Amino acid sequence: MHDVIVIGGGPAAATGVGADNSVASFTIPLGATINMDGTAIMQGVATGFIAQAYGIEIGPVGYLMVVLTATLASIGTAGVPGVGLIMLAMVLRQVNLPVEGIGLIIGVDRLLDMVRTAVNITGDSAVTCIVARSEGQLSSETFYWDEDPQKRPA
Repeated sequence: MHDVIVIGGGPAAATGVGADNSVASFTIPLGATINMDGTAIMQGVATGFIAQAYGIEIGPVGYLMVVLTATLASIGTAGVPGVGLIMLAMVLRQVNLPVEGIGLIIGVDRLLDMVRTAVNITGDSAVTCIVARSEGQLSSETFYWDEDPQKRPA
């Protein structure tokens, strides 16, 4: 009945979770474009880390600016490895932190980039399943599949 499911990160990452192709073909490209929550989280954490490393107090208003700027920057971020550092420079300038602080995290950025990608794809897949279920386009048989037939939902 439902054969193509969720594609996050390209066809190689295709996973059969039960969402109809008509839903996945809309939500996955949209999510890949604007759902960069992993990037926003990384920018917020990196900004806090850099502020602590330099001994600079940001304050509550500064943290609100970080949240706002990181969220807006993540929406406009291209899905290219390493681009999060460029956007981080914008976030750091917004709260008057030295851009040179990026040097503290550049060595582990490739690992952070992999984690950001995993968070982004997980979010895209979860939203696809939620939308598919709300539209009646989620195959419960595929979504709740279990090797033991006794454990499968009725």
